[in-house]
Amino acid sequence: QVQLVESGGGLVQPGGSLRLSCAASGSIFIIYTMGWYRQAPGKQRDLVARITSGGSTNYADSVKGRFTISSDNAKNTVYLQMNSLKPEDTAVYYCNADLLSALVRVDAWGQGTQVTVSS
Repeated sequence: QVQLVESGGGLVQPGGSLRLSCAASGSIFIIYTMGWYRQAPGKQRDLVARITSGGSTNYADSVKGRFTISSDNAKNTVYLQMNSLKPEDTAVYYCNADLLSALVRVDAWGQGTQVTVSS
C-alpha cells in the first residue's frame, strides 16, 4: 500500500507565497514522476507541475515563472514553491505519483490540501 501525505496549504494574500510538501510512503520500489494538480470548484483537475526521477520538469503555462517544483528522491518527497500567488490560484491541490509498488504500476493520489488566495 502506498500513501501520499500533503502539507503546507492555507490562506494567503495576493502576491504572497506558500510551499506545499508531499511525502510518499509504503511499499515503493521506484517513483517515475511526482507532480501537483489542482481543482477549483466546478472545474476539472488540471496539472500544475510535474518532475521526473531524473529531474526534468514541466509546468502549466499559468504558473510558469511563479511556481517551482522540486524533489528529494531519498525522502520520496516533492515540493511546490508558489510565489506571486493570485486569486485564480485558489483550489484544492493534489499530489500525484506514478510509481512501481510490488511490481505493480500505481497512480497514487494524496487527499488534497486547500490553497486560498484572498485579501
